[in-house]
Amino acid sequence: QVQLVESGGGLVQPGGSLRLSCAASGSIFNIYFMGWYRQTPGKQRELVASITSDSRTNYADSVKGRFTIARDNAKNTVFLQMSTLKPEDTAVYYCDTPGRTSWGQGTQVTVSS
Repeated sequence: QVQLVESGGGLVQPGGSLRLSCAASGSIFNIYFMGWYRQTPGKQRELVASITSDSRTNYADSVKGRFTIARDNAKNTVFLQMSTLKPEDTAVYYCDTPGRTSWGQGTQVTVSS
């Protein structure tokens, strides 16, 4: 399995921006589907954004227009650019791809004044 390490989270004020990174241990060139997920207390883990190897993207309605997912195959990294952040975006964010058996550590995003 490829190892994925999330980073870039932190504490930001409402309206702020944050860029999350998902660094892979090896090449992601042949990985078809990569997704960013988030988990909040008392809620199910939800798919926030996804990107395919042919650069098709999809977003949850709650983040459309505010979040952008991108992949840099040369750097073996998937990014999630988040802007106009809201308190409702507070969660632990994970990246994942089908075929892995467990989640990584994730990165905490807290949006609060």
